[in-house]
Amino acid sequence: MENVTMQTINQAKATEYLKFFYPQLRTEIIQLSIQGNFAGIIQSTINYLRRLLQESKVNIMVHHITMMEMIYKSGDSYVKNMIENLFIRSFESFKKRAKISHWKRLYQYMPVTFQVIYNDQQEQDKIFFGK
Repeated sequence: MENVTMQTINQAKATEYLKFFYPQLRTEIIQLSIQGNFAGIIQSTINYLRRLLQESKVNIMVHHITMMEMIYKSGDSYVKNMIENLFIRSFESFKKRAKISHWKRLYQYMPVTFQVIYNDQQEQDKIFFGK
């Protein structure tokens, strides 16, 4: 059996994946990538997920969050940092805006990797900000 190792995903590769995973955002992602604005690309995915949440499309959100985890798991330190500090941090906003049943379903089907990071962030916020 052949060992297959996943290549590290840098900012440029992550952008290509995101253009594929988010065809609705392709034009915006291309424009932001031309400007070298990877944080803006991540923010555009968050805004898209927020719209899905408003439309109660939790299953589609879960799919997109799972795709982001695939990028995260193979991402270089910059990509991981952006996903942790923008994408996963946005979950608290989703929690506040969602119906309780939607948040529970979203959290239940969220990749465990992201659940752990989200919970760690919540604990750190309690320590540092008394939230």
